[in-house]
Amino acid sequence: MERSNLRRQSDQFPTGALHGWIKTLMELRETEKPDRCVVFFDLGGSDRHLAVLPEYKAQRDETPNEIVQQLPEIKKLTALLGFQVVEQRGVEADDLIATAVKVLSGSGKECIIVSADKDFGQCVGKKVLQLAPPPTANPALGWRRLDAAGVTEKFGVPPERIPDYLALVGDTSDNIPGLRGVGPKTAVRWLMEYGSLEGVLAATGTIQPERFRELILSEADRMRSNLGLVTFRTDYAFEPGESPREDIAGVEEFLAAMEMFSTLKRYQAKHGRSVQESKIAARPAPEPTEPKQGELF
Repeated sequence: MERSNLRRQSDQFPTGALHGWIKTLMELRETEKPDRCVVFFDLGGSDRHLAVLPEYKAQRDETPNEIVQQLPEIKKLTALLGFQVVEQRGVEADDLIATAVKVLSGSGKECIIVSADKDFGQCVGKKVLQLAPPPTANPALGWRRLDAAGVTEKFGVPPERIPDYLALVGDTSDNIPGLRGVGPKTAVRWLMEYGSLEGVLAATGTIQPERFRELILSEADRMRSNLGLVTFRTDYAFEPGESPREDIAGVEEFLAAMEMFSTLKRYQAKHGRSVQESKIAARPAPEPTEPKQGELF
């Protein structure tokens, strides 16, 4: 998303992520035509994960400083575009997303989770789909829409068994080690035969291949811990409230202040507006907001 050569000319503040962010949000809204949009951000680490596994996500590289600088502006732009912004310190955005999906789908709303994270397969169901962006390694695949059948086809297990599957194979992106030597094929075979992680652990004396029996016995507690780490919590507070309205004039002023003129021109064309109609006054570039570490979702 970041094009690091894009900067505000007046002070060289980076704007590459902002250009990519507004382009993606506008394209998604145009394509999916949702009744409401909610964007979730991480705000610090996940207290519940770090309490169990201090090494949780520790292998990840630091977020580039140019992205960190733009995060406060990205959140501001997101709100101006009419997207509800949700974040809670110490709570992972994934848990907040899962909570919102449970609340909204439980009230009869259809939900689309926009994320590449395989963890979200556990949320997919009758009223919930996952929309995964094009993979970096093969962008020609385009956006992929997963329903329950799609999750089963991709992973070999249905949505409700995704946490059991991840507990066994681990999740390298989150630095959660699985059971040594167990890959997707073995995990799927065991779950199809024994039904769940607990079923696998209960079959220690007869499970095949035999070489795993002692390992499963010694690692049972850690596997249960893994299950808790990869299973979303859905009991946080989430109030949908009124759907925010897009502030077209506010977005125009923001883009002008950030000197994102090509994006401003496309935005105005989309809304059938001209520079004269928008009445954007020339103004000095604003002082950038003090950045805080975070991740986009």
